[in-house]
Amino acid sequence: MRVAVHGEPLPFLTRAIEAGGGAVVGLDGDPEVLVLDHGNPKHELKAVLDATPSVRWVQLPSAGIEAYADALTAHPEKVWTSAKGAYAKPVAEHALALTLALLRELPARIRARSWAPATGTSLHGLRAVVIGAGGVGLEILRLFRAFDVEVDVVRRTAAPVPGARSTTTADRLAGLLPEADVVVVAAALTSGTLKLIGADELAGMKPTAILVNIARGGLVDTDAVVEALRAGTIAGAALDVTDPEPLPDGHPLWDEPHAIITPHAADTIEMIRPLLGERVAENVRRFAEGRDLEGLVDAAAGY
Repeated sequence: MRVAVHGEPLPFLTRAIEAGGGAVVGLDGDPEVLVLDHGNPKHELKAVLDATPSVRWVQLPSAGIEAYADALTAHPEKVWTSAKGAYAKPVAEHALALTLALLRELPARIRARSWAPATGTSLHGLRAVVIGAGGVGLEILRLFRAFDVEVDVVRRTAAPVPGARSTTTADRLAGLLPEADVVVVAAALTSGTLKLIGADELAGMKPTAILVNIARGGLVDTDAVVEALRAGTIAGAALDVTDPEPLPDGHPLWDEPHAIITPHAADTIEMIRPLLGERVAENVRRFAEGRDLEGLVDAAAGY
């Protein structure tokens, strides 16, 4: 099987393709498969596919597909796969770390320069809402269950999620928020989920509740978060992704004492390259054998 790389053919991708039984060729070698690395020039993908009709399957390096929407729309006849689910463990680990940091009031402790009364909340036995039931959402659920957290899952369909207290759809989110101690956003960004958490949703949360977003910045209304923190509507917010991103210097969120901002660091390149390599090797193998691929993209759903 002939596989081309869009972007620099880094050694880890070459090894992965060969481990799956593929041969790395150039775009002029009539490749059947196009694999993208993390540094690929996204704006060129449509033109590359227009000029390379031999490509039947495209492997994207990220879980989100919004950056590739033009190419996907122009070439719906091709098989598209993303990395959804491949990076679940490091991202869920980061969500847990941010949750614990907020509950234990670590932002205040890190800034402190004198002793203070002991404060903080244990995660054990709390109630959480996890928005999204992909690989990351399910891994967060697994980690939270180790703390005896009761988890309500919000997803596109109400199909039950094993281990969750309940499973429901986004139109019923408002009914879950008043009971939640922790709200974690782990959904895909689509036209239907844009600013899923806004002023109304934040107002519906308990003043002791916290918000964690490790998915996409556009899922949360940034201005509404700033106002909620200033007003004490919620107890804290931890955002690994923001809108805009990067979060500009001087943005009011940087000055909020109950906010944690991490620079889209839930899955660093060092963490995810081995995981992308595993996904590529497995999918090259499956493609050659005519089996279903992992991470198939649902273009209509947007992920």
